[in-house]
Amino acid sequence: MPQPFTDRITGIHAATIVPMRPDFSLDEEGLARHIADVTQVKGMNGLLLNGHAGENFVLTRAEKRRVVEIAREIAPGTLIVSGVNQESSLEAAHEARELEDAGADGLLVFPPNSWALGHDEDCVILHHQHVRDASTLPLMLYGAPVGAGALAYSAGLLSRLSEDPRIVAIKDGSWEVAAYEANLRLLHAQRPDFKVLGSGDEHLLTCYMIGSAGSQVSLAAVIPELTIALWTAAQAGDWAEARRVHERLYPLSVAIYRDAPGGRATARLKTCLKLLGKLDNDVLRPPQFVSTRREVDALEKALDHALA
Repeated sequence: MPQPFTDRITGIHAATIVPMRPDFSLDEEGLARHIADVTQVKGMNGLLLNGHAGENFVLTRAEKRRVVEIAREIAPGTLIVSGVNQESSLEAAHEARELEDAGADGLLVFPPNSWALGHDEDCVILHHQHVRDASTLPLMLYGAPVGAGALAYSAGLLSRLSEDPRIVAIKDGSWEVAAYEANLRLLHAQRPDFKVLGSGDEHLLTCYMIGSAGSQVSLAAVIPELTIALWTAAQAGDWAEARRVHERLYPLSVAIYRDAPGGRATARLKTCLKLLGKLDNDVLRPPQFVSTRREVDALEKALDHALA
């Protein structure tokens, strides 16, 4: 009997990037190599495709479908969750159906960027209902960073969303420890089986100490062995080892995610993979541009520290 989705979503899942050619078209061969490289690492439990690291806001629906198709080809037995990211609920529903047809096992529903200016909570419920009704797959919520305007869901809205039995987990990217713990406690009080994944790459250790079902993180697409080692140590209660691994990971997570200006994580992730010899180039779609010299210097130093 196959394992249920809620069991398979635990542990470490790599949030992958999408290689591009110099003309900004999808590099399918590069993507296949990236997926193969990540999924062959011992202890990798699955993939998050078409997330923020995968440039989901600049890919077409057809390209996002193709990303899932390639991953399913390369890693037939791997759990695949795909992001759904559309401003229109109708487009999100079409995308959900196409991603299921392409081979996804679950869907992570991103809040439309327009919600950062404020939104009616009934609109959020309706958006998720459109996605739910268009597919048969289990759904995950995306908990946006507390600094992302009004994108982060209130406690009341999280409670309402989690009443839907098709919504079974959350990638908590609140990027703030107090908010993460509050969300965890709220959701577990309402539904003890609800899976809360700590996904703030800079404070994974803290999330694991508080409690977490696992993580869907882009660090696991760059240095998967170390990210898995942190999770494994935490699961074993070996906090001295977990702290040691965290000390190796922390400077890299800061160089990728925290260093100003914001919104540069995908460019920096691709540069890391290029520096490691795992990517031919670090091209990404405009308006983002390749890493600056200052960014490259910081990433080289942090990678050296992590891999020393």
